[in-house]
Amino acid sequence: MARGRKGRAHAAEAGTGRMVDYRHLRNPFPQQPVFSEDEIAAMHDTALRVLEELGLRLLLPESREMFRRAGALVDEDSQMVRIGRDIIEAALATAPRSITLKGGGPGRDVLLEPGVITFQSGASAPHATDLERGRRPGSLRDFRELMQLTQAFDVLHMTQTPVEPQDIAPHLRHYATTEAQLTLTDKPLCVFARGKGQTSDNFEMIRLIRGVDETAFSTAPHCFTVINSNSPRQLDMTMSQGVIDFARAGQMVVATPFTLMGAMAPITVAGAITLSHAEALAIIAMNQLARPGAPIMYGTFTSNVFMKSGSPALGTPEQFKATLAAGQMARRIGMPWRCATGSAGNIADAQAAHETQFALWACLLGGATTVLHSTGWLESGLSLSYEKFITDVELLQMMAELCAPTTANAADIGFDAVTEVSPGGHFFATGQTLERYRTAFYEPLVADWTNFGSWTEHGARDVNARATDVWKAIIARDWRAPVGEDRIEALQEFIIRRTAEGGAAPTG
Repeated sequence: MARGRKGRAHAAEAGTGRMVDYRHLRNPFPQQPVFSEDEIAAMHDTALRVLEELGLRLLLPESREMFRRAGALVDEDSQMVRIGRDIIEAALATAPRSITLKGGGPGRDVLLEPGVITFQSGASAPHATDLERGRRPGSLRDFRELMQLTQAFDVLHMTQTPVEPQDIAPHLRHYATTEAQLTLTDKPLCVFARGKGQTSDNFEMIRLIRGVDETAFSTAPHCFTVINSNSPRQLDMTMSQGVIDFARAGQMVVATPFTLMGAMAPITVAGAITLSHAEALAIIAMNQLARPGAPIMYGTFTSNVFMKSGSPALGTPEQFKATLAAGQMARRIGMPWRCATGSAGNIADAQAAHETQFALWACLLGGATTVLHSTGWLESGLSLSYEKFITDVELLQMMAELCAPTTANAADIGFDAVTEVSPGGHFFATGQTLERYRTAFYEPLVADWTNFGSWTEHGARDVNARATDVWKAIIARDWRAPVGEDRIEALQEFIIRRTAEGGAAPTG
């Protein structure tokens, strides 16, 4: 298998010698509240009351039995489970506060704990879109190309499943998507929980590539999955099974209710976050009952709907406030926390850009450990844009620059530089400038900082046209994960055998 040049750490370094560690970011921003501590305490208590008095409908019999053995009140006729706060408190006591997600290459492990900030691309879009090929159903080609884009930028710390490859049958799709993540990137990967068969296959593929047995695999998380509740107050069989299977295998679960104010949740920020918190706590409890200490992140994705149509609205003031509130809830229970940005815009335009940036700032100011849908997401998740992927990476890299230390020693303060320049002069030729000009400033990936005349002379190309050049150059590279040929062959043999056996259909 051909081996190409490894994707550079980040495009801003090209030709400048500038080095910023985008792989290990800590959030320097003060965490902002939207509610008082008394109000957050009341919301947390109400969430516990929802679980105790109203309960959740759990469709998987095994999950109901687990809660029954733990002391919850279970009504088999209605499938409702009322969960006492003692069960929740016990789960929060064993859930880890710090998780190291294993990567597939040197320096690719990802630490997840409060204070850290990590980013993931947009995920699960049914359509892909770019300026050259237009909007189309997602394909395996799109999936693989987007893996290449994910690998190219260190500011994206884990993989995601950016589009659904609809040209691959559902019972075989997980082989193609997991193989792409394992061979086109060396980052920790995301796999769907779509039934025991697919989960078992995914785990075996990861073990084959990573060269670990079941025991070693279960002692450190190599992958993660996202578990969404069916708000309000329901968890289906597939998601429940995923919670249990990933916990028992020692792999990470991201417990993420997806609540929209006025639709699947109360219309107020406080009400929506309270319901989301209750559902997340129930998932955490189920996970810890399956295996105390299993790696799990608290998650939320709460925004509002456009009340004239009922469609999701993202990047709104209400989403901003809900994100800050979710951060307060995560800090209350002391867990690493995943949130999300996103856009409801239909194309990669100014609306889409400002919605993504507005929601991203909420994640940073709320103290999110991981931010999902950071690049490329359009139409509230119905499409993923190649051009927006690149322009959003620019935004993330600039955010990452804000996380880097800014020093103020004597050389930085620059008294000598001021001494060199006469009143009314300039600093272009000072020793300080000449020593630092190559590395002093962030160099843009896709932004054009030339003047209007120069920009016009070079074709007057807008940012999306320039982004097209960037993504095309990346997917033209031939880079593969640093994996031995024997492991690649073992993976391919496994996929061929399981395909011949009929694959594994998703459940639920």
